[in-house]
Amino acid sequence: MTTSPTPAGSGPAPAECWVSVDIEAAGPNPGSYSLLSIGACLYDDPAVGFSIELKPVGPAAVDSAMAVSGLSLADLAERGSEPAAAMAAFEAWLAEVSGPERRPLFVGFNAGFDWMFVCDYFHRYLGRNPFGHAAVDIKSVALGALGLAWPQTSIRRLGATLGKTTELSHNALQDARDQADLLRAILQHQNVGA
Repeated sequence: MTTSPTPAGSGPAPAECWVSVDIEAAGPNPGSYSLLSIGACLYDDPAVGFSIELKPVGPAAVDSAMAVSGLSLADLAERGSEPAAAMAAFEAWLAEVSGPERRPLFVGFNAGFDWMFVCDYFHRYLGRNPFGHAAVDIKSVALGALGLAWPQTSIRRLGATLGKTTELSHNALQDARDQADLLRAILQHQNVGA
């Protein structure tokens, strides 16, 4: 099974395992706000997924961020996983799906936001990041592959361009799956139009 968008017949299997990742957080940056949930799936097999909710590391929260996710700091404080255990579980899942021959590659929609939380938490709690220092941003792929302007890369406008009804649910695992589907559509559209 190839786990990156390499065209058929273009050579050996790639060294990367593309993993679509989405997070929900209590605010705009990991230095001040907690990572609350992580959802991830394989780019080319979204049914293979990972999901975990984390205990908040502090009380800071932005009301609009909490309203979007529908999560509760009080509820997560009781039932969420400790951050170190959550990141260890995520790392173990990444190792399992990537296998010994491939390295996981982070894929996100507006990857800069999700990436900073995941990278911070991996380094803060495990002292390492299995993704290394690279991420694929789906919005940036759309800019190059489809020749769009930045405002055209919103989830709704991009979905409309590709004939998809894409609306993020803010359930991290479902959003990761929808993002993987969107990236596949972008790359298929590019191949058809090439």
